[in-house]
Amino acid sequence: MPPSHSPCPNGAPSLPTPSDDAANVEATSPHHTSIMSQEVEDSILVAYRSVGIGTFGVVMRFVGMPLEKIALFMNSSQVTGSNQFGQSIKLTFKGGALAPYRVVGPASLVAWFMQYSVMGLAFQFFDHALSKALNVKPVYYGEELMEPPPSPSAKAADAEKMDASYRIKSTFKTILAPILSGSLESVVANRAEVQRYFGVSKFASIESKLAWNPIARFCGPAYLSNAMRNVIMCNTSFILTPITYKLYYPQEKKSKSSLFWYGMGMNFAGNAVAITQQALWGRALDYCAESGGRNIKYTEVIRLSLKKDGMAAFFTVPKWSSRILMNAPVQGSLPWFYNNVLPLGEGRVMSAVHWATKSKSPSSGRGFESSEERDDNKSFS
Repeated sequence: MPPSHSPCPNGAPSLPTPSDDAANVEATSPHHTSIMSQEVEDSILVAYRSVGIGTFGVVMRFVGMPLEKIALFMNSSQVTGSNQFGQSIKLTFKGGALAPYRVVGPASLVAWFMQYSVMGLAFQFFDHALSKALNVKPVYYGEELMEPPPSPSAKAADAEKMDASYRIKSTFKTILAPILSGSLESVVANRAEVQRYFGVSKFASIESKLAWNPIARFCGPAYLSNAMRNVIMCNTSFILTPITYKLYYPQEKKSKSSLFWYGMGMNFAGNAVAITQQALWGRALDYCAESGGRNIKYTEVIRLSLKKDGMAAFFTVPKWSSRILMNAPVQGSLPWFYNNVLPLGEGRVMSAVHWATKSKSPSSGRGFESSEERDDNKSFS
């Protein structure tokens, strides 16, 4: 806030007192204010978190590529009958120990980075944008998870402020944000996932026969089931995990390590639902590949799958286990990384941005003025 000035008897503003000067120096020091608006600072932090999540995703997914291939085969029609896990392992390493890594090209690395950075960026963007538009609170983040849940008296006070309209808007935002971010994530990632599933040459051959329009080609085959899977896991990582940990986990046991293991446990539960969509995705791609390439009809895929394998086509303990082996290392640890690791660097990032911005100041030495300084200067002009 700009310093207050005591008015003189004639109504003109007085010179600031020594205490005012001290407050002004403190307020305009680089450690207390920024020449940037709050919106700009928030955008920088969102970008930082998104890059961090993207880098984390690339490293974890590449290291776990054999697990991904095992899970892909487990949730396809290429394995059936008994010992499906063993069949998947044989198919994964059919071309040698490094075979799972040979299907990873530059496009996959970029897609992984975009997938996880877009997932983080999209959820933050949609959650904050919808919260601001609807005038409701965003999802808990960072140190908020370690704070005690609201007391009964605070809940009662909040209940008086939050009428039925507020609750409807908050619920709508909570449902819509992961749907939008999960769908956007699939726009970025699905095509690369399909390419890793088929292989580059086979996928190119199938695409040429399908002769889809540019938008459909960009999204890739089996986009719908891929998006549904991502919406489920986005809900698990960014909605259910932070909210339930904040409100229901014993306060005396809250810590960074407990959040890590709690996120893992929630990932296991989320995958019990997501595995059905992962299996549908794999079987839809097998359907698409028949006769060199054909359009997917989900009702037909589901009918044929149930006829052949029953409910085991979409859920078995081995399928669930393989999905967890593939997904848990990165997705299960994501809430911990997002809420505990990324906040550690936010202060350094903002300090670096402030320093870089000040280094561009004019040679007069004043640099850019903050909004507070501009208000002060106007009051004395």
